[in-house]
Amino acid sequence: MAQVTLENVSKHFVSKRSTEVVAVRDFNLKIEDKEFVVFVGPSGCGKTTTLRMIAGLEEITDGKIYIGDRLINRIPAKDRDIAMVFQNYALYPHMTVYDNLAFSLEMRKFSKEEINQRVREAADLLEISELLERKPKQLSGGQRQRVAVGRTIVRKPQVFLFDEPLSNLDAKLRVQMRGELKKLHERLASTIIYVTHDQVEAMTMGDRIVVMKDGLIQQVGRPLDLYFHPINKFVAGFIGSPTMNFMEGKLLASNQKLYVETDGMRLRIPEEKAGRLQGYVNKKVTLGIRPQDLSKASSPIEGETFKAQVEIIEPIGNEIYLDVKAGRDSLIASVDPKTKVNLHEEILLQASLENIHLFNVEDEKNLL
Repeated sequence: MAQVTLENVSKHFVSKRSTEVVAVRDFNLKIEDKEFVVFVGPSGCGKTTTLRMIAGLEEITDGKIYIGDRLINRIPAKDRDIAMVFQNYALYPHMTVYDNLAFSLEMRKFSKEEINQRVREAADLLEISELLERKPKQLSGGQRQRVAVGRTIVRKPQVFLFDEPLSNLDAKLRVQMRGELKKLHERLASTIIYVTHDQVEAMTMGDRIVVMKDGLIQQVGRPLDLYFHPINKFVAGFIGSPTMNFMEGKLLASNQKLYVETDGMRLRIPEEKAGRLQGYVNKKVTLGIRPQDLSKASSPIEGETFKAQVEIIEPIGNEIYLDVKAGRDSLIASVDPKTKVNLHEEILLQASLENIHLFNVEDEKNLL
């Protein structure tokens, strides 16, 4: 059973100036057997450090890590039954693909028959059988990545760890490899922990996503749960592309209805959400609207539409990004590709009220 459990795990470093730096703080998470979990966050948030602690490449300052029922804090990396794929493929340039795949098994004194069987199985699974006699310099980036993954598959570990394995690939190949890794997870029925700074990778690959910032877990959930129900402003802004629009505003009550008013718009709060906000009337809040929740309107609707000046038009095929100005606020609207709009034109935008977010100005928690 390859369940991975982290209990109150922390990692402290001592900097060159002899000051203590907390890289990971009170990390608690249970990763189920055969689950694909993605750690995501900006550079320096602690995601790779957490992965390296699981792998045994970083010593834990506090807390406990289990694989199944086995406490692995003091177990050497080589004995944890874990395989890790790094950002750098680190293939042996003088060896063939076959020898690269077989090397770790040879070091563990497996028989030639067992090595050959495992290498052939991994090569078939990754569709690189025809490459076994080539050397790394004769391979494309995607092929090298498959070989790097193959080196872990031959070991048949309990847990696979991936540390930003696609960051060296071009955009088209990254999309292809994302799909291949998902298929591979399904075939292997294995536990995978995957680290990335790319929220698109996280959204498309993970069964669950762990969003991190400053060494702390911000939120754990399924991709669409994080997208539609972010717990705070950071998660709301990190998950989703283009990023969520944020505007400073104020909650106002008028004619038994609740509104959020910014410099350039006045939007009505749906009745089913208004009840949660009574304690914030006449207080400052941060309004959040995703670009996909804005559309061009043909006529004004009280509490739903607002005027905006078009500053930039970015057609990208399946949608058009409009950089607009509403009062003093700049925001992005993602509209239908058939939308007719001219540069510097004043247009009417309609907000999807059921999808708006309001955040506390002080602690940035989502009020809805």
